Amino acid sequence: MAASDPHPALAAARARGPLPPPPPLSLEEVRAIALAAGADDAGWVSLDHPDLAEEVPHVLSAMPGARSLVAIVLRMHPENVRSPRRNVANLEFHRTGHEVDEVAARIAQALFERGHRAMNPPMAFPMDMGSFPGRSWIVSHKRVAQAAQLGTMGLHRNLIHPRFGSFVLLGTVLTDAEPTEAPAALGYNPCIDCRLCEVACPVGAIEPGGGFRFSACYDHNYREFMSGFADFVEDVVESRDRQDFRDRVPLHEAVTTWQGLAYKPSYKAAYCVAVCPAGDDVLGGFVHDRTGHVQRVLKPLTEREETIYVVAGSDAEAHVRRRFPHKRVQRVRSSLRATRPREFFGALPLIFQRGPATGWAATFHFDLSGPEAVRGTVRIDDGQLQVTPGELIGTADLLVRVDARLWLAIVSGRRSPVWALLRRRLRITGDRRLLTRFAACFPR
Repeated sequence: MAASDPHPALAAARARGPLPPPPPLSLEEVRAIALAAGADDAGWVSLDHPDLAEEVPHVLSAMPGARSLVAIVLRMHPENVRSPRRNVANLEFHRTGHEVDEVAARIAQALFERGHRAMNPPMAFPMDMGSFPGRSWIVSHKRVAQAAQLGTMGLHRNLIHPRFGSFVLLGTVLTDAEPTEAPAALGYNPCIDCRLCEVACPVGAIEPGGGFRFSACYDHNYREFMSGFADFVEDVVESRDRQDFRDRVPLHEAVTTWQGLAYKPSYKAAYCVAVCPAGDDVLGGFVHDRTGHVQRVLKPLTEREETIYVVAGSDAEAHVRRRFPHKRVQRVRSSLRATRPREFFGALPLIFQRGPATGWAATFHFDLSGPEAVRGTVRIDDGQLQVTPGELIGTADLLVRVDARLWLAIVSGRRSPVWALLRRRLRITGDRRLLTRFAACFPR
């Protein structure tokens, strides 16, 4: 071919002319594509949905030009998830999770073949761990599925599908296709308010008043994921010798860490999903034999002897010792700590403990200076927390002035507040005893 001859592929593309716009898709067409790809249920929702505002920047960062989200549901086998032998339950989580990714990939390909850009972010891992401990996922599958009317978030903060109940895993496909209609409203909340999830949770993450202790669930149930591995490495580094390491990390935990690396990390509990009777497929057994459901499903989990991972001084530790004295308590570090000054105020609600915050009230002002300066107000009032980043509101009972980076070192335990006070690098105005009370509400 002479140098002046056009590239044959370029010549052919020019000859074909511009691509015509792809035909619009209806909700039923998209749902049919998803079901043909292997989903058990699917929905479609515009990225403009008001409940998805928080998702928009993260979705667009992964796929510029995305306009809508296809939500998919795959059901799990209930008896596997309910098993007191948690390796059986985790096998089901892993099997279904892998299938979710495969189905989402097939849906993205089918949309592409119809002329629409589409991509499938991971169901879970791999995540963008460079952002850890901040947000490392692209899209909240639960939030999208709820907006697409595939279910409602229950007390346990998992999506409850009207047919499959809590025994589902979720995925999302991002696409530039625009929905021609909004999904029909679900019409009712599948959660039946039985509160079995509250009873089953070994760390009391689901509070009687409906609140949720995020850190309690994270520190225990996700122990083998992000935080546990970091703890394991720190124990290796800090151990004086083999015996000291064995005292810190029992043999079964070392082997569990190996298994998580060689195979996949496992959830420690997820009992809230296991005991949930909601959903048409499983509700009948509970309605007609509630006592049997409690005996067969709930009691084997609550009576199970196991290690429960908690942060010292946390509400979770108090709950385990009071409610499940037969379970072993192991204190661990919490990795739910800000690594950048701008994350400090966002991390506080995740690790707040109501127990130490009950029976008193105070307003804290934080004026964190330096190249990464941030400021904000924290109000603790009889077990309730209010955080207002960016503003110093009202009259402070305690004012903290310090370099932002030094403050992170103090709250993480890498620097002593006494050291910082003596060198006048930490300045406190007000009752200094409140600082101790504040620290007790956010144990590390």
